[in-house]
Formats: sequence, structure tokens, C-alpha cells
Amino acid sequence: MNETHPSQLDHMVHRFAWFRSAVLGANDGIVSISSLIVGVAAATSDKADVMVAGVAGLVAGTISMAAGVYVSVSSQADAERADIAREKKALEEHPERELDELVAIYESRGVEPGLAREVAEDLMEKDALVAHTRDEIGISAANAAKPMSAALASTAAFAVGAAPPVLATLLSSFENIIPAVAGTSLVCLVGLGAMSAAAGGARLLPAVARVTLWGAFAMALTTAIGSLF
Repeated sequence: MNETHPSQLDHMVHRFAWFRSAVLGANDGIVSISSLIVGVAAATSDKADVMVAGVAGLVAGTISMAAGVYVSVSSQADAERADIAREKKALEEHPERELDELVAIYESRGVEPGLAREVAEDLMEKDALVAHTRDEIGISAANAAKPMSAALASTAAFAVGAAPPVLATLLSSFENIIPAVAGTSLVCLVGLGAMSAAAGGARLLPAVARVTLWGAFAMALTTAIGSLF
């Protein structure tokens, strides 16, 4: 019988970057489009106006999400590359000082001084830049910024999250748009919270509560503002 060694397990941090982008996109899609729809529905008496607003919001939000996430994560990637370049230069110009820094890092984590120096020397001999970017700067392959992956994950998730409120609007009579969209969106938010808790290894109730309560607040606020007009 084959056993999986703990080091082979897929820890949550390994999927954190794309997972965070996907949850952000789905949550934004549900909350922003449902809030837009119920706000417009409260302000008008024409279902066509509500549908136009919902579809336009879905298209505009998807494009905005793609551009916003790509630009944001690209800025993070630029900063990471600059840090790596500075670290590479420091290793070339002051290798002994960089070794001492790495030893001090391991000692601060509780490693015995002699062993800390032995480990640092061994890691620097194998790949000094990787050792320093991981342990000194905190950049590794698992958490490095990936602009295109983040943009694609959040954009697809936004479209998926925005679709249920739009479909609920399409399938409802005008009089039932607000309760139908609100109910559909809250169910989707509960599902999103539960899914994110399960995938991220987090507690179920807090994950569900935070997305559902904020979504309900946003829809209530836009409904109140729409009704004023």
C-alpha cells in the first residue's frame, strides 16, 4: 500500500494566488451586478432598463476586472523582479555579508548557530539566489505574482458570479425582480463562502457570514438609493 509523504500534499498556500483571484472575481460579480440590478429595479418601472443595466454591468465589469487585476498583479511582479535583481547584485558584490544574513534568519527561527551556518552554506552553494529570495525576501514559486493567471481566474470567476443575477432578472416578472435577484445572489454567496472555506481549509461559518452579510448590505443600500429616484 502506497502512502503519501506529507511533503507531497497539496498545501493550501500552493494554490492561494489563483484561488484568491477566483474568489475575488466571483464575489465581485455576484455583489456588484446584483446590487446594480436591484438598484435600477427600484428606480424604474421598465424591465428592459433593468436587463440593459445588468448585461452592461456584466460586460463592463468583466473587462474592468481583467484590466484591474492584470495591472495590479503586474505591479507586484515588477516589484518582485526588482527585489530579486537587487538581491542578485548583493550576492555578487558581498557574498559573505549575504551569508551572514541568511545565517541570522535561520537563527531567528530557532536553529542552533552552528547548524544555521551549515545549512546556509549548503543552500548558497546549491542556489544562493533562490535561498535568499525565498528566506530573506519571501518570494517563492508558490507565491510569486502571475499577472495573466490572476487576471484570467478573476475574470472568468466574475462572469460566472454575475450570470445568476442576470438570469434571475431575465426569468422573473418585473414585480419579482428584486426578491428573485436578492434571493438568488444570497444563495450564490452562501455557496461561494462554503466553497472557499472547503478549498482553503478555513472555518465554514465565518467564511459564509462575511460574504453573505456584505452582499446583503450592498443590495439593501443600492435598493434604498434606487427607490429615492
